[in-house]
Amino acid sequence: MGLPDGHVTAVPGLTRNQQLKALGNGVVPRQGAYAVAELLDRIEAAA
Repeated sequence: MGLPDGHVTAVPGLTRNQQLKALGNGVVPRQGAYAVAELLDRIEAAA
C-alpha cells in the first residue's frame, strides 16, 4: 500500500517483528483511507 515490494521485507537479517516495528504507524493513514473508500463503495452499491 504505497511502498515498493521488499521495502522492509528484503532487508537481510530483520525478523518479522523488526519489520513490523520498522513500518510502525506509517501505514495507518493509507489503510484508513482505503477502508473509508471501500465502505463508501459498499454503501453506494447497496443504495
